[in-house]
Amino acid sequence: MGNFQNIFKRLRISSGLTQSEIAQRIGISRSTIGMYETGAREPDFETLEKIADFFNVDTDYLLGRTDRTSILPETIGLYNSSLNKKDEKDIEKILDHTREQLLNQEGLMFDGNPATSEAIDSILSAMQIGMEMAKKKNKEKYTPKKYKKD
Repeated sequence: MGNFQNIFKRLRISSGLTQSEIAQRIGISRSTIGMYETGAREPDFETLEKIADFFNVDTDYLLGRTDRTSILPETIGLYNSSLNKKDEKDIEKILDHTREQLLNQEGLMFDGNPATSEAIDSILSAMQIGMEMAKKKNKEKYTPKKYKKD
């Protein structure tokens, strides 16, 4: 598990957004985002919920109380495109294969310490978020207008 500042920064970076972009999308100042990432400030509950909804994660995950992202079933956040069953199975298959490879690595280190199963789950959670966002972004970018749903 981590703390809010590290989790928030990891989510922002994995989404490919700058501090300014996320500030604009969430409706807070860029300097506030900077303070969140340095640990100089923590969000109030209302802002924490906005951030959780934006990244499609549970507030407990943002606060570092759980390693599970608790991804919500509905799509909230960056893109209107949603993943279909095939997309979800593709991501799951990649994550399962990666988990096997990570568990079979001797001497695997995470954050300077031998990797625990919790650390591996954190790595996989970040990968899952990144893969889901990439798939959604690609669907948004490459789906012809006549097939898009409003």
